[in-house]
Amino acid sequence: MLVTLDAPYVDTRAADLSLALGDAERPALHVLDLDLPAGLRLRLRLLGASHQVVLRAAGAELTETVACLPGRPPELPATLLDAANGYRFAATVLRPPPGELSDRVGALRAELAGDPYALVGVFPGDVDAVTALAVRPDPPGGTVGWHTWHAYPQTNELVLTETVVSL
Repeated sequence: MLVTLDAPYVDTRAADLSLALGDAERPALHVLDLDLPAGLRLRLRLLGASHQVVLRAAGAELTETVACLPGRPPELPATLLDAANGYRFAATVLRPPPGELSDRVGALRAELAGDPYALVGVFPGDVDAVTALAVRPDPPGGTVGWHTWHAYPQTNELVLTETVVSL
């Protein structure tokens, strides 16, 4: 699902992002609720400051927030493994050659626009200023996972994240 957001850009660059687990739901610009097999519920939330995913499964809840978080120092880990909770996170910051960011973001918008398990938010002022989330609707047995993309055309950065949760 492709949505145009009615909000100014809050993020400024990849280095401003933080990862928070267990954070309260923050005000969202757009929300997509998904029901997956095995009673899984995912809530994809576009924030003015990036994204939040809420996973509900068998009475348990996990909240992942990747955003500019006031009061929290910016720190987006390259990897995080929380084996006790079955949570695995990875982040990569790309700085593509000039002009390539726009091509990548255009392809991402086209690929995910009609996907019922994806949410792409385009911020006003630049079609390449996007935050996108996509869920694997049929994950490997006993897991659920999602990918996110955060594009910063003003700094020519694309942040990719991948999360896998073992249930």
